Amino acid sequence: MHLAYPAVLSALLFCTGLYGVLARRNAILVLMSVELMLNAVNLNLVAFDVWLSRAARETLHSGQALTLFTIAIAAAEIGIGLAIVLAVYRNRGTSDIDKLRDTAEGPGAEGPDSSAGEKAEATA
Repeated sequence: MHLAYPAVLSALLFCTGLYGVLARRNAILVLMSVELMLNAVNLNLVAFDVWLSRAARETLHSGQALTLFTIAIAAAEIGIGLAIVLAVYRNRGTSDIDKLRDTAEGPGAEGPDSSAGEKAEATA
C-alpha cells in the first residue's frame, strides 16, 4: 500500500478535528475534536513507521511506541477534561464555551471597546 493513502486520510481527519475545535461551542464536542486530531497523528505515526521499517530489517518500531504513549496521554486528557466539563456544567448549567467565557469575565468586566473613563462617567 502506498504511503499517500493513510497520509491523505490522516490529513482529512486532522482538518475535520481542527474545524470542530474552531467552530464548535460545546465543550464536549471540542474535546471530541481534539481526540480526532490526536487519532490523525497516531495514524501518521503508524503509517510512517511501517513505511520506514520496510527499508531497514531490524527496527525498534518507534512510531508504534509513540502511538501507545499518545493513546495513554489522550485517555488521561479526556478523563480529566470530561470531569472538568461535568463540574462546570453542574455549577453553571451550561457547557457552551462562549457563555462560560462571559461568566468568567463577570458583570463589571470591561470589554475591548470600553475605556475606564467611560465607565467612571456612567457610574457618576
